Amino acid sequence: MKNKVIEQYEADENMMIQIYVQWCINHDINPLELYNRAYPNQASNNVILELMETTEKNSTIIDTGTVLDVLQLFGNDDLAYVVSEEDKK
Repeated sequence: MKNKVIEQYEADENMMIQIYVQWCINHDINPLELYNRAYPNQASNNVILELMETTEKNSTIIDTGTVLDVLQLFGNDDLAYVVSEEDKK
């Protein structure tokens, strides 16, 4: 049961990253650069790097409210703030 919960959380976390990367690509924003602005002391995120290579612009339309809600749901408040600031530009 414990492994199942961990696997589900990891799958949900990957979905959150996919939503974030898709939003960035759709807005011509480098997701890794934006991530590094929010978390300058963290190592590079390999999942973001992988998704950057495979995500096609506008293949899925993600509105800003959705990406902010999902990021905050996973406790990525700093990244949600940076996304919000970038959206205002």
